[in-house]
This record gives sequence, structure tokens and C-alpha cells, in this order.
Amino acid sequence: MKDTTTEAETETGRPEPEPESGKMSFLEHLDELRRRLVRIVTYLGIGCAICFYFCKGIYRFISVPITKAMPAGGHLVYTNPTDPFTMYIKVALIAGVFLTIPFSLYEVWKFIAPGLYQKEKKYVIPFMVSSVFLFLAGGAFCYYFVLSPAYTILLQIGGEFTPMITINEYLDLTLMMILGFGLIFEMPVIIAFLAMFGLVSASFLWRKSKYSIVIMVTIAAILSPTGDAVNLLIWSAPMIILYFLSIGVAALFGWQRKKKGKFSLWD
Repeated sequence: MKDTTTEAETETGRPEPEPESGKMSFLEHLDELRRRLVRIVTYLGIGCAICFYFCKGIYRFISVPITKAMPAGGHLVYTNPTDPFTMYIKVALIAGVFLTIPFSLYEVWKFIAPGLYQKEKKYVIPFMVSSVFLFLAGGAFCYYFVLSPAYTILLQIGGEFTPMITINEYLDLTLMMILGFGLIFEMPVIIAFLAMFGLVSASFLWRKSKYSIVIMVTIAAILSPTGDAVNLLIWSAPMIILYFLSIGVAALFGWQRKKKGKFSLWD
């Protein structure tokens, strides 16, 4: 004889929660988190080892925006004998992050999946595909559309001086911007998860859009290496577009929650 509660829940179309045996204690959650982090670090280590073999080619690719912006015959310099080795380590590390991001995101998903309903777990493939695509798209956008204009303007400002840019200074700034854009482009995925759990709603995001735009433009002004209008637009426009795209994503998940009789925190 079937459990009547389960039958009632099934008839109403509500998703059945995971069985009690699938629940974990706080210490078990910590142990699970430790195991996932160890795997992510292992993936990153393997990715760095692979990328270190190609680090010189990767660095030549990364250095294109600054070499194009520098005067004819200009080149990057270093002031410490260990700087090239340190720089190649950084290159391998960041390249390893991009190489292993699908595996790292999969571990993140596996950690949060036990807390989801069975029907919510079907989002694993869209989550993986969208997260990887948006992260790589953010890095590519920065490389192809942000770095060259930014460095061209910076070098034009100091045109009366001879640039002596060290390899580590250039790499630190460039990698910070590339990783920053990769994380910024994850905004729709983050909003999707918050909306899935009812922590935000499309109406809430829309009501706060004016304040959000001001905050995003402020962040762009802080992060942009130059304060001119062109670079400010290049930095802030993607964030604003992604914000309104996130509103659409939140609306979709909010509609699904209302179909199940659930409401968001800010409705």
C-alpha cells in the first residue's frame, strides 16, 4: 500500500523531495565540501601542469594587446632574474583555471545537488553549458574588446614618456581583468539559482534596476584602468545587458515556482 502523503503530493504535481536517507548532517556536509575542494584543486593542478608546457605560447597570445599599443620597437621588460619564471607560473595557473572550469563547475553542482528536488536536478546540463560558455565568453570579450582600447588610451596619455612596463605588472592587470569579466558574465547563472530557491524575483530586480545600474557603473569606473567615457561604456554595458537578461531568467524561474504554488521572498 502506497503512502497517502506521497500520492497527494504527486497528484498536485509538486516535486517529491529526496528521501531522508539522502540528507546529510552538518559534519557530513563539511566532509563533502572538503572532498569537492580537493578534487577542484587536483583538476587545477593537472591543468596548470599541462598549460605550463605551453606557457610561452600562451603568454605570447596574452601579450598581443600591449605589444600592439606600444610604440614601434617597444617591448615589455623585467627587473628581477626570477620574474620570467614567476610570470610563466601565473600564466599556467590562469590558463589552468580556464582549461578545468567545466570540471570545477561540475564539482560545485554535485555539492549543491543533494539539496535540490529531483525535478530541479534536470538543470545540471543547462547549468554546466551556460556557466562554461558565459565564463569563457567573458574572458574572450575582455581580450578582444577591452584590453586593446584600454592599453592604447593609457599609453597615449603617457606618450611623452618612454614606457618600461614589466611583464608581471602587465600580466597582473590583464589577468585580473580577464578573470573579472569571466565572473561578471556568470551573473545570469547566479540569478537563476537565487530565483530557483525563491531568494530573488524578476519584479524585485526590475524595481531595483535604477540602483543596480548606478552600482554597476560605479564598479566599472573603479575597475576600468582609464576613466574615459569609452572604457567606462565598454566595462559597464555588458554588466547592464547581463542584468536585464538575468531579469528574464528570474521571471522564468519565478513563473515555474508560482505554478507549484510557491512564491519568492520579495514577491
